[in-house]
Amino acid sequence: MAKYELIPEQLLYEGTIQRDQLFTPTLLPEEDILRVHDATYWYRLKNLELTRTEIRRTGFPLSAALVERERIIAQGTITAAYVALHYGIGMNVAGGTHHAFTDRGEGFCLLNDQAIAAAHLLAHGLVSKVLIVDLDVHQGNGTAQIFSDDARVFTFSMHGAANYPLRKERSDLDVPLADATDDATYLGLLREVLPHLLEQEQPDFVFYQSGVDILASDKLGRLGVSPQGCRDRDRVVLQACKTRQIPVQVSMGGGYTPQLATVVEAHAHTFRIAEELYF
Repeated sequence: MAKYELIPEQLLYEGTIQRDQLFTPTLLPEEDILRVHDATYWYRLKNLELTRTEIRRTGFPLSAALVERERIIAQGTITAAYVALHYGIGMNVAGGTHHAFTDRGEGFCLLNDQAIAAAHLLAHGLVSKVLIVDLDVHQGNGTAQIFSDDARVFTFSMHGAANYPLRKERSDLDVPLADATDDATYLGLLREVLPHLLEQEQPDFVFYQSGVDILASDKLGRLGVSPQGCRDRDRVVLQACKTRQIPVQVSMGGGYTPQLATVVEAHAHTFRIAEELYF
C-alpha cells in the first residue's frame, strides 16, 4: 500500500524523525508464527493452498510475495516491541492485522502481527501481562479469538457496532459505538475506560492498534470523528502509557478515506505525538 512508503517519507521531509530512527524488518521466523497460528493453516498459507473461498475472505489475491510481506510486517511489530522495551515506544508503519484468526485470515489480514509479537514477548519472559488496545473502527475479532483463553493478554476493542465484522467475537472488553459517534462521545468513553483498565489489569506492556478509519471521511468507517479527534485519541493512549511508564508498541491499522493525503496525515500525526511525548 502506498501509505507505507509515504508516511516515513513525509516524517523525514518535515524533520519529525531522522533516518537513523527507522529500521527495516527481516523475515519472521516460523516459530513465532506457530505460537499463534495453527500449523495446518500456516502450511497451507505458505504453500499457497488456500481455497478460493478462503482467499476471497482475505480480500487479497494469494501469492508468495503477499505471504512474505505479511511475515515482514509481523517481524516489524516484534522489532518495534523491542524498541518500546528500550525507549518506551516503538512504531510499525504497517501492521494492525487484527482480523487474522488462529486458523484463517479475513479482512486484509493473514497473520496477526500484534498477537504474534505479544506471544513472542511472553514466550521469552520479557513481559508477564499484556493489554491490547484496539481502536480501529473494526472489532479486533481475530485477536479476541486468539487470546480468548489466555489470562496473560487482555483484549480491549472500541469499534463501530454496526460495522465489519458482522459476527463479532468476544474481547475481554468490547465498547461498541453507534454510527456517527462524534469526538466528544468517543473521547469521553476512551478517557473513562482506558485509565480504569490500566489500573485494573496492571499490564507491563501495551500493544496499540491505531487505525485511522474512525475518521468521518473514511469510506468504510461510519463514525463521525474529526482529524483533531483522531489526534486527541492517540494522545490519550500514548500519554496514559507514558505517565505509567508502560512500554507501548503501535501498529497503524486501517485508513480508507478516499483522499490518500488525509490518511497519510492522520497516521503521521500518531508519529508526531509519539515524538513529542517520548523524544
